[in-house]
Amino acid sequence: MTIEQLIGVLAQPEAPQVCTDSRAVRPGDVFVAIKGAHQDGHQFIDQAIANGARYIVFQERPKVQDGRAVWLHVDDTAGAAAMLAQARSGWPAARLVNLAVTGTNGKTTVAFLVKSCLQTAGLRCGLLGTVQYDTGLQIRQAELTTPDALTLAALQAEMLRAGCTHMIMEASSHALAQGRCKAIRFNAAAFTNLTRDHLDYHKDIDGYRAAKAVLFEDLDEDATAVLNSQCPHARFMAGRTRARCLWYGIGPDADLWAQIASMDARGTRYVMHYQGQEVLIDSPLLGRHNVSNHLAAAGLCLSVGLDLQQVKNGLQSVRCIPGRLERLQWQGPFEVIVDFAHTDDALKNVLSTLRPICQGRIVLVFGCGGDRDKGKRPRMARVAQEMADLVVITSDNPRTEDPDEIIRQILSGLVDPDPSHIHVQPDRRAAIGWAISQAGTGDIVLIAGKGHEGYQIIGTKKYPFSDQQVAMEYLQGLRS
Repeated sequence: MTIEQLIGVLAQPEAPQVCTDSRAVRPGDVFVAIKGAHQDGHQFIDQAIANGARYIVFQERPKVQDGRAVWLHVDDTAGAAAMLAQARSGWPAARLVNLAVTGTNGKTTVAFLVKSCLQTAGLRCGLLGTVQYDTGLQIRQAELTTPDALTLAALQAEMLRAGCTHMIMEASSHALAQGRCKAIRFNAAAFTNLTRDHLDYHKDIDGYRAAKAVLFEDLDEDATAVLNSQCPHARFMAGRTRARCLWYGIGPDADLWAQIASMDARGTRYVMHYQGQEVLIDSPLLGRHNVSNHLAAAGLCLSVGLDLQQVKNGLQSVRCIPGRLERLQWQGPFEVIVDFAHTDDALKNVLSTLRPICQGRIVLVFGCGGDRDKGKRPRMARVAQEMADLVVITSDNPRTEDPDEIIRQILSGLVDPDPSHIHVQPDRRAAIGWAISQAGTGDIVLIAGKGHEGYQIIGTKKYPFSDQQVAMEYLQGLRS
């Protein structure tokens, strides 16, 4: 059997399902054996056949091919799964204008901004990203920043049923390395930045950068690569793509650029310049890094036909991104802000944004996730020590690591720490409460690391936990 013949099978009215999990296989289904980072699907072919798989797609030849199934050899089963998933769902990606954003920081903000611009311009747009999957018919809490290829195709099909014409997607380095997006032709893709993260998976910064570059390598000549002129890694992306490059940045050395007029606690005012035109934008979003996020979103939207005024309208209508410099709504003498910053660069950006508008002290609560890149732990500690006035070190999502050992590794990054400025409390709830109890008039309490997440992962289980909810409980206690 050829891949084309199997695609023909999937076009039939009563087509089988495509599965990459042998436990989900039903009689007659297609099982695609994918070799992952932790498990190899080829080891579960026998289980898939026992469950009734009719078609087996593989890249590593087994010693024996069970005669109960039809076998198909391919060079890349991850890519084949993506293509077969699209075929099974009626090729939804081919009927959407597909936009993507990748980078270490800023992806979620850019995705929300793009959706706002498109919808303000009268276009229906689905969104897939770290916070949620919004198809226009239903909003689901996201399990992964970028869903697996099977889920991705099904969600795109749902977008079409909702009347969407466009999709904006956050493309994670894991998804790109694993080929989850291989069957999607992107009309435009944006690169925000690249700093140290996910080295537990990619091993080194070169591997991480190479994974991000896959998105741009796969762009067609008539697509657009929207690149950050102020990130040195953007040149690497430009060298890997056939697409037209649209450069953005703060300052005139870019195709699309911003001239910042003012920044304060109410937001940012700047002028956006593009092809001889300019618009004045008043954004409630704080910080220089959010101006850069604005530009990335604008570049994507301009590349698919929006004009500068439509972009302005969409950008200005976004007042808050969940878990991104999110101010808690309470009337008190100090502010509490929740942010997803979980790398040293992201934490530096947030603290740099808050310092000029803080009238008192910055009280920072943060930890580091377990089973993730350990090298960034001392780096985050150094940023915290240098840029915050009072630092509360706690747990994030410890997963299967010892929380106390994670904290020890964070503490190793401190240089001659002043005990009066560093407080350790492994219990995140108690840490948030203690930080709030220390805040005074004009202070800002920044709770960093988890952002929008409504859970904490301890061991292998997720327990309900929201930084926003916990903080509000303590704040309400101050009122009573």
